[in-house]
Amino acid sequence: MIDQRVKAFASYTLIVLAGLGCGYGLSLLPSMLKPAYAEGNYAAYFPDTQTKAVLYGTDWCAYCAKTRAYFKQRNIAYIDLDIEKSPEAKRQHLQLGGGGVPAVLIGKRRIQGFDAAALDAALEAAAR
Repeated sequence: MIDQRVKAFASYTLIVLAGLGCGYGLSLLPSMLKPAYAEGNYAAYFPDTQTKAVLYGTDWCAYCAKTRAYFKQRNIAYIDLDIEKSPEAKRQHLQLGGGGVPAVLIGKRRIQGFDAAALDAALEAAAR
């Protein structure tokens, strides 16, 4: 009798865990299908030819801090625009499609969020 209860409990537990796993996997699907970047002509957003990247972010965003650290570690010349402190930065961010932060412009690519591989690829493409 107890053996049947243990088997039933284990079966129900496996079913619940499988359902949770499928639900979690499905929630990640849209982000896996989204491209790492968008291409466009962003030349007007760069103040000079020395600037390699433009970062739209906030001072409290952890992913913005990761992006800043990424640029500093690699000695990448970038400008840091806070969309909460600068109305012009907010206007530009909205003009680019808004969304979350960080939003990074490198060459002809706009990268939403922190993605080191996408940043590496954009820097490599912009160097060509």
